[in-house]
Amino acid sequence: MKTIGLIGGMSWESSVEYYRIINQTTKEQLGGLHSAPIVMYSVEFDEIVKLQHEGKWDELTAIMMDAAQRLERAGAELIVICTNTMHKMAAEVENATALPLLHIADATAVQIKAKQLKTVALLGTKFTMEQDFYKGRLAEKHGLNVIIPTTEDREIVHSIIYNELCQGTILESSKNEYLRIIQDLVNRGAEGIILGCTEIPLLVKQTDVAVPIFDTTTIHAQEAVRMALSI
Repeated sequence: MKTIGLIGGMSWESSVEYYRIINQTTKEQLGGLHSAPIVMYSVEFDEIVKLQHEGKWDELTAIMMDAAQRLERAGAELIVICTNTMHKMAAEVENATALPLLHIADATAVQIKAKQLKTVALLGTKFTMEQDFYKGRLAEKHGLNVIIPTTEDREIVHSIIYNELCQGTILESSKNEYLRIIQDLVNRGAEGIILGCTEIPLLVKQTDVAVPIFDTTTIHAQEAVRMALSI
């Protein structure tokens, strides 16, 4: 099994889930006492968030490229960015090393297409929902139709991510808001819901929603194990 390199800390709340799911999946695949060889570089999230909201994406790209290079020097054999939003600079991160990068949108699209869905809704940070690096990839590379919440609801989704979920705060009132937003998206034609922020699965589960949900944290982590076992 190849060594998985994780760029984590965005937030550490979801990075913990990556570590757990990767090792749990490895044990399921290999049995016994097996666990995954992993190296992680965890960034300082407060700095990341400030730069995101200041629109300083070049500085963020440099940080992410440096993180990937640190993982390569530490012995990683593939790169996993443990967040959806920072896939904005996925190409630059991959080009910064000689290692393959597992793109979270590609892994998610495979699961969506396996269910033969065409129209999906995307929940995530405003950056992920509004910019084209994520939904554009789903549309252009995978032929999916992607819809997003209304302007007002995007603000709610974004605020709950940064002010609650990234800080480990899980509120029933916020869950209810997410479920209301999801129902609106279903009413607008969504056949499935992408939980396109790695913290959202801390709040919303498949049992809460009638249509299929795509937990990008779990999908990405499980696919990382498959990749590590196959390359």
